[in-house]
Amino acid sequence: MPVPSQSTLAAVLDHVDASLPASRANLFDLLRIKSISAQPAHAADCVQAADWWRRQLAGLGFEASVQPTAGHPVVVAHIAGAPDYNGPHILFYGHYDVQPVDPVSLWHSDPFDPQYVDGPRGKRFVARGAVDDKGQTLMFLEALRAWHAAGGGIPARITVLIEGEEEVGSLNLDPFLRDHKADLAADLALISDTGMWDVDTPAITTRLRGMTYAEVTLKAANRDLHSGLYGGSALNPINALTRILGDLQDENGRIQLPGFYDKVAPVSNSQRAQWDALGFDEAAFLGGIGLTTPVGERGYAPLERLWARPTADINGIWGGYTGAGSKTVIAAEASAKVSFRLVPNQDPDEVMAQFKRFVTDRLPPGATASFAEFSRAPGIEVNVDSPHVRAALDALSDEYGKPALLMGSGGSIPVVTSLRSILGVDSLLMGFGLDDDQVHSPNEKFEEACFHHGIRSHVRLLAKFAGG
Repeated sequence: MPVPSQSTLAAVLDHVDASLPASRANLFDLLRIKSISAQPAHAADCVQAADWWRRQLAGLGFEASVQPTAGHPVVVAHIAGAPDYNGPHILFYGHYDVQPVDPVSLWHSDPFDPQYVDGPRGKRFVARGAVDDKGQTLMFLEALRAWHAAGGGIPARITVLIEGEEEVGSLNLDPFLRDHKADLAADLALISDTGMWDVDTPAITTRLRGMTYAEVTLKAANRDLHSGLYGGSALNPINALTRILGDLQDENGRIQLPGFYDKVAPVSNSQRAQWDALGFDEAAFLGGIGLTTPVGERGYAPLERLWARPTADINGIWGGYTGAGSKTVIAAEASAKVSFRLVPNQDPDEVMAQFKRFVTDRLPPGATASFAEFSRAPGIEVNVDSPHVRAALDALSDEYGKPALLMGSGGSIPVVTSLRSILGVDSLLMGFGLDDDQVHSPNEKFEEACFHHGIRSHVRLLAKFAGG
């Protein structure tokens, strides 16, 4: 197959447009599968979703298989591409699993009965997984389908890796990557699990915050105590824990762990100027969730706080009696879950050690502390001078008729770290989600315009990689 011509590219794009209803139907088929990885009752649904992917890829000429892990299965597929292809070997990563749907009462429709409804920006899809990540992965699949049908075949050398445990921490992915390192070798990883600046402005995500996520438990007495008999004498671990956690940040929002900022690099003036020029409206951003006053580290602009500064948040806290009515008890123990969003160069293990030291240095006499760590991932910064990034910027600009942005993300995608550390592959993060897609929330949605442009953008990117 020769390098794709402009006429071939135009034919493939026309096929995408004409086949949009069929692409939507394919997405809805996948959305109906209740692949909730966190709930054992849906283990068979996860297998069904994996097999759905296997069948779709095999139908496009891929050598595709469903491979077991200690948890939910992984889909791996390969295609060699055109004989004269000289572009990068692409590893496309995605996940078929979704978050639980609770609380179901807040959904306007069955979460697994996808709805095609009107919205302020045109039609949209509403279902669990609509954007995270079934809708975004399907864009790539439909781009492949369009090349297969109208472009004379898939032009690039591609490996597809679709896992089923992203929403529960991808605990079995790293062992799988290590065991199949040779089979998954590639030049870059392409991931669509991020967002755009707005519905009309595409973006490449070049920064991701990492994370250290920990649980701390303080213990005092050997049993719960009557607060009337022991109050004023016995240590209350809930009081002690809340005092300690209340000291995590000072009045300026600066995190108080020892050495926490030692490896935090400042943002360049040019990067700060680019972000300032975006005109981010923090008041509107907060207003959409019912808030009016920003918090966080003082002295930094909103996007810098969201994308390039570390944070500390208490994600849950419990102890003692929390049921209906009253029970005057001094609890024997209290616990909290705490997450630290990290920026590039910060070491998640060092931050965990800093947190332990911060807590233990403040323990009152009679209290002991124990810790558990649930996830850790360093922050990521992508080389924006990479030829792969430049190809993606060109593809997006061609599709949208305007320059694509380089933006950050306050969230974490741990697989990016795994792909780099285990496979030695950097990731290209070209996503099409929006801030209001209600990811992980009831009534999750995906705009059809984003889905449509996403398919076309992946078509264009494959052409760029093939030299077209």
